[in-house]
Amino acid sequence: MVETTENPQPSSDRLALLYNLTQTFTSTLDIDEVLNRVMDRVIQNTRAERGFVLVVDENEQFKFQVARGMDQSTLSNPEYLVSKSIAESVARSGDPIITIDAQKDPRFMSRESVQVLGLRSILCVPIVLKGTNLGVIYVDNHIKTGVFTHDDLELLNTIASSAAIAIENARLYQLAVEKGRLESELRMARQVQESLMSSESPELPGWEFVTRWLPARQVAGDFYDSYKFPGGKLGLVIADVADKGMPAALFMALTRTIVRASLDSASQPKEGIVRANRLVCADSTGSMFVTLFYALIDSTRSQITYVNAGQNPPLMLHRSSSGQPQISRLGRTGMALGIQKDNSYDQYTLKFFPGDFLVMYTDGVTDLVNSNQEEFGIDRLIQVVNEASSGTAEDMARSIEKALDEFSGGTVFTDDITLVIAKRR
Repeated sequence: MVETTENPQPSSDRLALLYNLTQTFTSTLDIDEVLNRVMDRVIQNTRAERGFVLVVDENEQFKFQVARGMDQSTLSNPEYLVSKSIAESVARSGDPIITIDAQKDPRFMSRESVQVLGLRSILCVPIVLKGTNLGVIYVDNHIKTGVFTHDDLELLNTIASSAAIAIENARLYQLAVEKGRLESELRMARQVQESLMSSESPELPGWEFVTRWLPARQVAGDFYDSYKFPGGKLGLVIADVADKGMPAALFMALTRTIVRASLDSASQPKEGIVRANRLVCADSTGSMFVTLFYALIDSTRSQITYVNAGQNPPLMLHRSSSGQPQISRLGRTGMALGIQKDNSYDQYTLKFFPGDFLVMYTDGVTDLVNSNQEEFGIDRLIQVVNEASSGTAEDMARSIEKALDEFSGGTVFTDDITLVIAKRR
């Protein structure tokens, strides 16, 4: 055992010191300020030259949280001032180290850093919380030998226990701050997305329109849009970015802008979608793409012309001469946007008679899963549309929402749900 000198400081002074340090630890959540003040007091009371706090980061690497000198200043380049091998040894074993003279101590005299730095008295203790090593407190004196005592060791162990709690509290506080900031940013992003969605349903004489936008998270990859053109024409878009969270939300905003600009100057729907696809491909990163359905309604000719770029086939409900509803699915006429820049698209035109419905939806509707792991599916959607075919567009939307709620039984939606419903009066 390495001998140490006796500590002349009365125990009452140590108790007063510990009391003051405890107050320091609880005075603020600024961990750097707390540890700087604590280390200044430790250096003063142990007669150390320097004091350091090294913490283990998320990559299991040591980083210097605090590096202080005798004059209560912050030391530059602390990585060149201490024996990191000793600090790492204490961190791994969880056992403190104290030595009178590291130059002659068989445990350390062969270590290059000890010899090069001329280290003499060293005291190093682990910072442990619930069995997890958060780092070490390290003090030394490279001039004097026999500076540290076992009382200093006990003092530093006690301080390390308080430091562990303070470091963890500061970490949790920082996580809470970051979480709060992230939630605030997500709320702002949600507000921006909501502003992009039309606050009111599209309007066209002789037609009814209803829209629903139900993000599964705070932000969504789904969107819908509408565009008015001269001559009694109205364009409707429903789209779904193939991703989740903030990346999908950003890509959604980009795609919406591109599609809107592309369709505005296009003479035909398919020309606008070709242009939009080319621009989306140019800006797409990380293999992101978007499925989209575009319908151009011509009220003077009572017809719609559509392009389906990989989107779930919308439902076209038409009443036959006998009054029975007949449903057809408007299948895909090309690939999703953002996959292949030179892709071409077909377009088709259909007559739209009074009482006819166009039900556009994203896959969050048909892919909805209940507690029994059953999908809502296209057949259930067709059944709901059939049953609600005698009502208004709003009645249709409410019927679909009710069916989804009853089917899910309170199960949290895992995908965005968007509906755009059009009915010719």
